[in-house]
Amino acid sequence: MLELNLKPLRPYLTAGLMAIAATTAVLPVTPVWAQTRTLPDFTDLVDQVGPSVVNIRTLEKVKASAAGNIDEQMLEFFKRFGIPVPPNTPRAPRPDPSQPDEDQPRGVGSGFILTTDGFVMTNAHVVEGADEVLVTLTDKREFKARIIGADKRSDVAVVKIEATGLPAVKIGDLGRLRVGEWVMAIGSPFGLENTVTAGIVSAKQRDTGDYLPFIQTDVAINPGNSGGPLINMRGEVVGINSQIYSRSGGFQGISFSIPIDEAMRVSEQLRISGKVTRGRIGVQIDQVTKDVAESIGLGKAQGALVRGVESDAPAEKAGIEAGDIITKFEGRPIDKASDLPRMVGNVKPGTKVTVTVFRRGATKDLSVTIAEVEADKPARPAAKSESKPPVAGPAQALGLAVSEITDAQKKELNVKGGVKVDTVDGAAARAGLREGDVIVSIANTEVTGVKGFEAALAKIDKSKNITVLVRRGELAQFVIIKPAR
Repeated sequence: MLELNLKPLRPYLTAGLMAIAATTAVLPVTPVWAQTRTLPDFTDLVDQVGPSVVNIRTLEKVKASAAGNIDEQMLEFFKRFGIPVPPNTPRAPRPDPSQPDEDQPRGVGSGFILTTDGFVMTNAHVVEGADEVLVTLTDKREFKARIIGADKRSDVAVVKIEATGLPAVKIGDLGRLRVGEWVMAIGSPFGLENTVTAGIVSAKQRDTGDYLPFIQTDVAINPGNSGGPLINMRGEVVGINSQIYSRSGGFQGISFSIPIDEAMRVSEQLRISGKVTRGRIGVQIDQVTKDVAESIGLGKAQGALVRGVESDAPAEKAGIEAGDIITKFEGRPIDKASDLPRMVGNVKPGTKVTVTVFRRGATKDLSVTIAEVEADKPARPAAKSESKPPVAGPAQALGLAVSEITDAQKKELNVKGGVKVDTVDGAAARAGLREGDVIVSIANTEVTGVKGFEAALAKIDKSKNITVLVRRGELAQFVIIKPAR
């Protein structure tokens, strides 16, 4: 048998073992389960916020013989998401005038307690058209509520119940809300009271065509959740659950909530006056595309393109013109067109503000006095043509024939000059120009008439894109004529 004599190596082995022991002693020992993030526990949040969430039922007065057979829990669903009643659903008979009115269930929704003395916030569409609103607390007490005010534009409503000592919610700070953080919803989907769902914030400032930018989440929201709170992990309300994106009518992973800061601004006005007052300047706007921004020298696609200016509106009085691009409002940059109405809407009517516009390669500050939002005015038809025969010239290379516009047309369109498009073909037609359009500028050069148009066109390199500002009826738009390749 081979024997090893380790005696000479003993001092070295001892020193090595001592070094290993010393190193191990200073290293932290982390359990495997602690090396990964754990899922959140919502139980304490439910206990904390749950008592502040209410169920809302609405009733309407109908004739006794007019009661239909549609499930009452689905009424709010059909109304909110525009889903037609199935053809085979039993219909209600015609009402009998001799029969007394009775309360018919109209819909269900959710809400949450704003103040300890009974103010409750919900969605405007939850209480819209209701003759009676019933609010049920988690302790099963039920109250008849009085509608303080509802604002369709923001879909926010405030109702009042006669009670005191109620558990009010805490309002969160939207500035701290981050995409990816966990959030929770409590509501009454399909009438199932006190239902809790959870998910994460998918996006902020999401434009859906509504007046407000929405919080997008993947929290399960269904009919009946409308008006309930969206709650962060600190137990604060950060939004009001309002809409879903769905092709089936049910939740498909995308839901939208009204930001609580916007909702609180609306609710304060509703509680004070029962209505919401918003500012306006009287412009019709559109997005600024990347091609347009580059071609006119704006640089990047930003701001709001003014397509039309209402007659005698604050914008017209301040000197804002169709074709201007509003880049700043009171010094705050406008990244996209939808930012402008929100900024203007939050300003009290009568206030003077500074609006920065980009016009023909230069910026200009204009002072605008904010007016109050009023009913939309119908668009006026374009003036009938009374122009002279078309004039040919360099425009023919682009497929255009233009002519002078009359003083009556200038007054109707509120422009200083321009030329009317009489025929269009080739590159101009491909760009989207039409007969009857009025060209008011080309390549950032104002057009005063046919001679000015031809002179400006003669100086342009026709091998490059040509930007044309066009008036079509009361609206303006940029058209980019691209040379044939």
